[in-house]
Amino acid sequence: MIGENLPMLPPDAPLETVSVLKALAKASRALAELKGFADTIPNKHILINAVTINEAKDSSAIENFITTHDELYQAMSGSDVQNPAAKEVVNYRTALWRGYELVEQRQMLTTNMIIDIQAIVEDSRAGIRKLPGTVLMNAATGETVYTPPCGEVIIRQLLSNLEQYIHDDSDGVDPLIKLAVIHYQFESIHPFYDGNGRTGRIINVLYLVLKELIDSPILYLSRFIIQNKSDYYRLLQTVRKTGAWEEWIIYILKGVEQTAEETLQLIKRIHEAIDQMTTEIRIALPKIYSKELIDLLFYEFYTKTQYIQNGLGVSRKTAANYLQALEDSGFLSSQKIGKERIYQNRRLYDLVRN
Repeated sequence: MIGENLPMLPPDAPLETVSVLKALAKASRALAELKGFADTIPNKHILINAVTINEAKDSSAIENFITTHDELYQAMSGSDVQNPAAKEVVNYRTALWRGYELVEQRQMLTTNMIIDIQAIVEDSRAGIRKLPGTVLMNAATGETVYTPPCGEVIIRQLLSNLEQYIHDDSDGVDPLIKLAVIHYQFESIHPFYDGNGRTGRIINVLYLVLKELIDSPILYLSRFIIQNKSDYYRLLQTVRKTGAWEEWIIYILKGVEQTAEETLQLIKRIHEAIDQMTTEIRIALPKIYSKELIDLLFYEFYTKTQYIQNGLGVSRKTAANYLQALEDSGFLSSQKIGKERIYQNRRLYDLVRN
């Protein structure tokens, strides 16, 4: 199919079928439960960081940038990222945070914001595609399955239409159904030379935040897409070829439902780990215990002397003594990376990895 014929939004087809509305009810319940529990957590940044690490890894894995949590840990804790796959993950995470900050500040999601996000994802300012020749191919057969729209003027017109659709709620269509439409349309516009998939998955969560379905960026569909990758590409093509939306929308709604349930369980486990370590450190190391220290230990799954020094407002020597005491008591494990010693919160690391 040739993308020059990609219709503008909204779709000229029924979106809220009986089957879609049944799937919507389940997805909405699961998402509301996740949002409700997350709202009770005092330091949401701890949860956002933990969930975002996995999302960055999973989203990059869809594009075949495969990295392990150990490689990611080293990349995040060191200034010089040598592993190309780990660098892709770190870039994705940075782009996601930047997008979240922009949506929070501006309460909108614009074409220029999307261009900025993609530039961080790809570490490139190439911007909107200008040259012809971009095609989407079947990785196994080499067959061209889709030729996206060509030319910057056409692509910008389609993005402008997408931006309008994102912000116009006058159609009364539920935002979770619109999420499926928005994701399809962005991936079909395919506006950039590279990074369209990862940028599109960032747009998903930013749209949920924009519409206040979640308060922080903690719901990501990348793992669901990995687990159901063949259906993902098949259903995208079905909409392109036939304009049949129902199965695609139900797929996305099922992804929201399943991912919300899994994310809720992960957040509960992290919350329990924080409470458990808080109690244990308070008993074992009462002289160094503080809520601020616990927050720092769970902010990432690693820390270093400078973070403790700055976060607690103590001297470098005191910070180093704190970390040594925590390691001696089994709360942290350390590793020399370059010239620095990095301390890992193994409990958080294992929760995120598993």
